[in-house]
Amino acid sequence: MNQDKVKRLLEELRTELSNTDSLDADTRRLAEKVDNDIDDLVESSQPNSRELDDAIALEARFAASHPVAERIMRELIATLSRIGV
Repeated sequence: MNQDKVKRLLEELRTELSNTDSLDADTRRLAEKVDNDIDDLVESSQPNSRELDDAIALEARFAASHPVAERIMRELIATLSRIGV
């Protein structure tokens, strides 16, 4: 199920970010916001494009210096798109 995949990807992202000291404060705040928003989205099943926009912004921040986090975000965005967000 796609919701299970979203939860798994969020957990992977949490793990990856907890092992990273090089995130600036703004990126860390955005990551926490995206995490919380997507968690809420999965629980409520009410799509909101704002979560996807924030996820895309976070993926762009990760592009240069956090390739593993970027890959996870890319997969997460694709999964969210498949479930209609």
